[in-house]
Amino acid sequence: MLFKTFTAGLLLICLHTASADTLNGVVTGITDGDTLTLLDEQKQQHKIRVVGIDAPEKVQPFGSKSQANLGLLAFQKQVTAECPKRDRYGRELCKVFVDGKDIGLQQIADGMAWWFVKYANEQAPEDRIAYEQAESMAKLRRLGLWADTNPTPPWDWRKLLKN
Repeated sequence: MLFKTFTAGLLLICLHTASADTLNGVVTGITDGDTLTLLDEQKQQHKIRVVGIDAPEKVQPFGSKSQANLGLLAFQKQVTAECPKRDRYGRELCKVFVDGKDIGLQQIADGMAWWFVKYANEQAPEDRIAYEQAESMAKLRRLGLWADTNPTPPWDWRKLLKN
């Protein structure tokens, strides 16, 4: 019985440690269509990369429109960000919500970002389904970047710049 109690307690500690940090604050800056700055309740700034999406680079077609759209969704608004890890640039990788609405999903639905399939395995199954469906609908409706006949995904754009 003592072993079971110890094991259950250890499991709870591990689950708590593995859970995402949650930040609450106001968005004070929009870098591009998938990156923002959050000022938390302790007045600390956090550079956040919105998970699940990849928006056009600023110099790409729809880059500035994607940035503006993210601004409409989040700038100077109260947000909640679930941040399980950081990227290689030190940005916090977060799923961001405004009034309970996933703004990454909304960027995809508005045709202002791609679903970042490369990292789909890091998403919850219901998020994978929602993001894939949102992208399919945006393509079908030719919204935003899908108005172009063959838009270049940012990961391909970045690869071309390296060569």
